[in-house]
Amino acid sequence: MDLVFIEKLEVFTTIGVYEWEKSITQRLIFDLTMAHDNAPAALNDDINKALDYAAVSQAVTEFAQSNIFELVETMAEQTAQLLMDQFSIPWVRLKLSKPGAVANAANVGVCIERGCKTAIPE
Repeated sequence: MDLVFIEKLEVFTTIGVYEWEKSITQRLIFDLTMAHDNAPAALNDDINKALDYAAVSQAVTEFAQSNIFELVETMAEQTAQLLMDQFSIPWVRLKLSKPGAVANAANVGVCIERGCKTAIPE
Protein backbone atom coordinates (compact mmCIF):
# COMPACT_ATOMS: atom_id res chain seq x y z
CA MET A 1 0.00 0.00 0.00
CA ASP A 2 1.19 3.49 -0.86
CA LEU A 3 0.50 6.65 1.09
CA VAL A 4 0.22 10.17 -0.26
CA PHE A 5 0.40 13.04 2.22
CA ILE A 6 -0.25 16.75 2.48
CA GLU A 7 1.06 18.47 5.60
CA LYS A 8 0.16 21.74 7.26
CA LEU A 9 -2.51 22.85 4.80
CA GLU A 10 -3.72 26.15 6.29
CA VAL A 11 -7.32 27.22 5.85
CA PHE A 12 -9.06 30.21 7.35
CA THR A 13 -12.74 29.66 8.08
CA THR A 14 -15.51 30.30 10.57
CA ILE A 15 -15.63 27.54 13.19
CA GLY A 16 -16.49 27.40 16.85
CA VAL A 17 -19.09 26.94 19.55
CA TYR A 18 -18.93 30.38 21.13
CA GLU A 19 -20.87 33.33 19.72
CA TRP A 20 -17.72 35.42 19.29
CA GLU A 21 -16.21 32.64 17.12
CA LYS A 22 -19.17 32.74 14.76
CA SER A 23 -18.31 36.26 13.62
CA ILE A 24 -14.61 35.75 12.85
CA THR A 25 -12.40 33.49 10.78
CA GLN A 26 -9.88 31.22 12.46
CA ARG A 27 -6.91 29.23 11.22
CA LEU A 28 -7.23 25.48 10.84
CA ILE A 29 -4.37 23.20 9.85
CA PHE A 30 -5.01 19.96 7.97
CA ASP A 31 -2.52 17.10 7.84
CA LEU A 32 -3.71 14.41 5.42
CA THR A 33 -2.40 10.92 4.71
CA MET A 34 -4.27 9.03 2.01
CA ALA A 35 -4.00 5.50 0.64
CA HIS A 36 -3.45 5.49 -3.11
CA ASP A 37 -1.87 3.04 -5.52
CA ASN A 38 1.07 5.00 -6.91
CA ALA A 39 2.42 2.17 -9.09
CA PRO A 40 0.36 2.98 -12.23
CA ALA A 41 1.51 6.61 -12.17
CA ALA A 42 5.13 5.66 -11.49
CA LEU A 43 5.20 2.95 -14.16
CA ASN A 44 4.83 5.42 -17.04
CA ASP A 45 5.56 8.69 -15.25
CA ASP A 46 1.86 9.55 -15.83
CA ILE A 47 0.47 12.38 -13.73
CA ASN A 48 -3.06 11.46 -14.83
CA LYS A 49 -2.81 8.29 -12.73
CA ALA A 50 -1.46 10.06 -9.66
CA LEU A 51 -3.46 11.50 -6.80
CA ASP A 52 -3.52 15.23 -7.56
CA TYR A 53 -2.15 17.04 -4.47
CA ALA A 54 -3.32 20.42 -5.75
CA ALA A 55 -6.86 19.20 -6.42
CA VAL A 56 -7.07 17.56 -2.99
CA SER A 57 -5.76 20.72 -1.31
CA GLN A 58 -8.21 22.89 -3.25
CA ALA A 59 -11.15 20.62 -2.40
CA VAL A 60 -10.32 20.70 1.31
CA THR A 61 -9.84 24.47 1.28
CA GLU A 62 -13.08 25.16 -0.60
CA PHE A 63 -15.05 22.75 1.60
CA ALA A 64 -13.73 24.27 4.83
CA GLN A 65 -14.33 27.83 3.65
CA SER A 66 -17.85 27.19 2.38
CA ASN A 67 -19.14 25.30 5.44
CA ILE A 68 -19.56 26.53 8.97
CA PHE A 69 -19.32 24.03 11.81
CA GLU A 70 -19.16 24.42 15.56
CA LEU A 71 -16.91 21.41 16.15
CA VAL A 72 -13.57 20.44 14.62
CA GLU A 73 -14.84 16.87 14.97
CA THR A 74 -17.63 17.59 12.48
CA MET A 75 -15.28 19.38 10.09
CA ALA A 76 -12.84 16.45 10.22
CA GLU A 77 -15.52 13.81 9.68
CA GLN A 78 -17.14 15.54 6.74
CA THR A 79 -13.83 16.45 5.11
CA ALA A 80 -12.66 12.82 5.31
CA GLN A 81 -15.90 11.66 3.68
CA LEU A 82 -15.56 14.29 0.95
CA LEU A 83 -12.04 13.10 0.12
CA MET A 84 -13.03 9.44 0.03
CA ASP A 85 -16.02 10.18 -2.22
CA GLN A 86 -14.51 12.78 -4.55
CA PHE A 87 -11.10 11.16 -5.07
CA SER A 88 -11.97 7.47 -4.58
CA ILE A 89 -9.58 7.25 -1.66
CA PRO A 90 -10.09 3.97 0.23
CA TRP A 91 -8.46 5.19 3.47
CA VAL A 92 -7.59 8.56 4.95
CA ARG A 93 -5.95 9.77 8.16
CA LEU A 94 -6.91 13.36 8.81
CA LYS A 95 -5.42 15.47 11.59
CA LEU A 96 -7.24 18.74 12.08
CA SER A 97 -5.64 21.33 14.35
CA LYS A 98 -7.05 24.56 15.70
CA PRO A 99 -4.06 26.53 16.99
CA GLY A 100 -4.80 29.07 19.69
CA ALA A 101 -8.10 27.49 20.73
CA VAL A 102 -6.78 26.88 24.24
CA ALA A 103 -4.74 29.72 25.68
CA ASN A 104 -2.00 27.68 27.32
CA ALA A 105 -1.72 25.00 24.60
CA ALA A 106 0.19 25.33 21.35
CA ASN A 107 -2.42 23.32 19.50
CA VAL A 108 -5.59 21.28 19.91
CA GLY A 109 -7.61 19.18 17.52
CA VAL A 110 -8.55 15.70 16.39
CA CYS A 111 -7.00 12.92 14.36
CA ILE A 112 -9.32 10.43 12.63
CA GLU A 113 -8.87 7.48 10.30
CA ARG A 114 -11.64 6.43 7.95
CA GLY A 115 -11.92 3.67 5.38
CA CYS A 116 -9.78 0.60 4.85
CA LYS A 117 -6.02 0.70 4.19
CA THR A 118 -6.12 -2.61 2.37
CA ALA A 119 -8.96 -1.61 0.02
CA ILE A 120 -6.64 -0.60 -2.83
CA PRO A 121 -7.45 -2.87 -5.78
CA GLU A 122 -4.57 -4.93 -7.11
